[in-house]
Amino acid sequence: MSDPTALPQREDHDDAIGLCLAVLFDLDGTLADTAPDLAAAVNKMRHDRGLKMVPLEDLRPLASAGARGLIGGAFGIGPDNPEYPSMRDEFLANYEADLCIETTLFPGIPEVLDELDARGVRWGIVTNKVTRLTEPLVAQLGLEERARCVVSGDTTAHSKPHPAPLLHAARELGVVPERVVYIGDDLRDVQAGFAAGMRTVAAAYGYCGNDIPPTQWHAQHIVQSPAELQTLLRDLG
Repeated sequence: MSDPTALPQREDHDDAIGLCLAVLFDLDGTLADTAPDLAAAVNKMRHDRGLKMVPLEDLRPLASAGARGLIGGAFGIGPDNPEYPSMRDEFLANYEADLCIETTLFPGIPEVLDELDARGVRWGIVTNKVTRLTEPLVAQLGLEERARCVVSGDTTAHSKPHPAPLLHAARELGVVPERVVYIGDDLRDVQAGFAAGMRTVAAAYGYCGNDIPPTQWHAQHIVQSPAELQTLLRDLG
């Protein structure tokens, strides 16, 4: 994970979100608690190899990093390992087979989305999950007809922390990036939002990795719960 000191501070020193017209959410760890099903996928790999299960609480902080994080946490290897590609394929096959068994929206998130809908605020999802996993999961969570846009990790040529997915989402929403707020639970989300020129909110109730705390991400806002997020978003124009 990159050093957040490389991320410059905004020069306008304006942390208000009142000028924002739309909201974009990360998926894993921000809207939905996907960690139980992600952990189950990698623990099935361990089970098939005669290894003990890794406790969910140990894997939960790694969930936002997807296959790289979960395989790293369960087997101690990274993408540079020659066995990683085949293990990644195995992990994704396991996960796709049981995509939404224990996954739910975080408590309080339904109320956040209901309020945005009631106020007519446009919102969408930008995730690094690939489309073949994102679309069925969003549908099973009941968000398919509600989200104004869903941008996956393979929708554009780059994934977060590159700004391309967020800029693509802003175009789909019909809102200039400067009028969009992006909410995520990973440093990459804040980096991507900053690079896109959006307002950024760190979801400290999410997975947040296990290296650099959200207080060091340089997000303009940090929320500790969906209820706190709901209050913050009431300032949207």
